Amino acid sequence: MQDRHEEIRRSYKQLGDIAGLYDGIITRSTLIGKLMDSVIWGLDEELAAKWVNEALSPIPEDFSGRLLEVPVGTGVITMPVFRTLEKAQITCLDYSADMMKNAERRAEILDIRNVSFVQGDVGKLPFEDESFDIVLSLNGFHAFPDKEAAYRETFRVLKKGGVFCGCFYVAGEFDRTDWFVRKLYVPKGFFTPPFETLSTLRQRLEKMYEKVNVHSVNAEGIFCCIK
Repeated sequence: MQDRHEEIRRSYKQLGDIAGLYDGIITRSTLIGKLMDSVIWGLDEELAAKWVNEALSPIPEDFSGRLLEVPVGTGVITMPVFRTLEKAQITCLDYSADMMKNAERRAEILDIRNVSFVQGDVGKLPFEDESFDIVLSLNGFHAFPDKEAAYRETFRVLKKGGVFCGCFYVAGEFDRTDWFVRKLYVPKGFFTPPFETLSTLRQRLEKMYEKVNVHSVNAEGIFCCIK
């Protein structure tokens, strides 16, 4: 996965002209992004690379099936990865049209032709049961207002034996992040409680999936489940 991370970094430089505050934090590609990543999330360069690599590691480099990413956000992390999955059929969904426009623009710049974009609600996914081999969700569940529906729907559209993977904020793992979430992210509407802890996330997923791996990098809860 190190090669994949380097691909992300190289591609992000290519896409730097549309970097925003969110992208800068996620990729540590701007000075303010590095500062906020360090102060709020306690991440240095090594830890930031670690959570990205581990969240994406369940996706095989030769993957050729159907993958759903929800939410796609700005696509800052995943578009460079999707460019390497030329045989896959990739669908990206987001509720925010503005966020998705950034992702679409990134796909266009990188000349990715096997990705389709759908505006929709994770709580009511517009796909048939067992439609995807992989469902990927990066930093979405801490923001979803109806988390129960999101868990049900991502499970529903995943094939038997398929992989549900990704990451999001979990409470109780890093005090500094917990403080900023309470004082800044929730009041601003960026995150929506209630939040999982690492133990409640593991318990929830173990009730739904056949195999579950859950761990954290600071306040990032990283999960990989097999249905």
